[in-house]
Amino acid sequence: MSIADSLRAEIARLGPIPFSRFMEVALYDPAGGYYRRDHFGREGDYYTAEQLQPVFGLLLRRWCEHQGIASVVQLGAGRAALGETFGGLEYTPIDIGYGAWPENFGGLVLAHEFFDALPVDVIERSAEGWRERRVGWRGDRFVWQPGAAVAFDPKVAAEVEVVEAPVGMERAMQQVAAHTAAGHLLVIDYGYTERERIRFPQGSLLSYRRHCAIDDVLRDPGQQDITAHVPFAALERLAADGGFALERSESLGSFLLRIGEADEFRFLELAGDAARRLQLKTLLFDLGESFRALWFTKRERPVNRAPK
Repeated sequence: MSIADSLRAEIARLGPIPFSRFMEVALYDPAGGYYRRDHFGREGDYYTAEQLQPVFGLLLRRWCEHQGIASVVQLGAGRAALGETFGGLEYTPIDIGYGAWPENFGGLVLAHEFFDALPVDVIERSAEGWRERRVGWRGDRFVWQPGAAVAFDPKVAAEVEVVEAPVGMERAMQQVAAHTAAGHLLVIDYGYTERERIRFPQGSLLSYRRHCAIDDVLRDPGQQDITAHVPFAALERLAADGGFALERSESLGSFLLRIGEADEFRFLELAGDAARRLQLKTLLFDLGESFRALWFTKRERPVNRAPK
């Protein structure tokens, strides 16, 4: 049974479903979800900074050295391409179907293009207030259908008609907090601040296929990527709830520049290597302007000792 057939059968049985359920099945279902296959590179659907190797990995490794980090857990690690440049560090990749958290972890949790791919619910403005937007089936295609009323922050600008509720991000951050006794969380992703939400009056959901953006996220489930921009303000609140303090939030380009500026990137051995120079340029001035780096730290809680 295809992913589309599975979702259609679920809708026939239960009625219109939350978009988070549709997205979860389309991307992660063991029987054929989109992320159960490899879609990276020229012949795939997209590139990420992680394909700009070895430069991306060497920069992150140098940052780990600056922070005294010896252990790294990478969420959504995919091919675990960073493993080679992280040699000498204790590196634990975690993705669909493999990897497990070390006990009482105390190092760096790396979430690179992880949160944008987690399931979201969709909420739309109506004459009566905010309501959920669900997924149904009509004729020969999946369609949006209005759901029940929901409580939502009334401070959202009047121009914004559709927003995504990051339910998958909430669950993931709870897991990160539960497994991390102390250490660092580094998030590298694309998204928006609360002030920038107005850039997405109809929400930020998009699909990708063959390096092209597609507005119809309900088309061909399991055959195309589905992403939503990360709401950074919500991420910061969830991190704080889990005991993480925000140290710095900046563009990826600024973050990487600060790593290499001390020795003008000499550790990357760029001289005579055109490929590495191109990788660095892409990271600093292409992805570096569209992605953001958020660095959080979590201190070990002091042990409460009974008075003598």
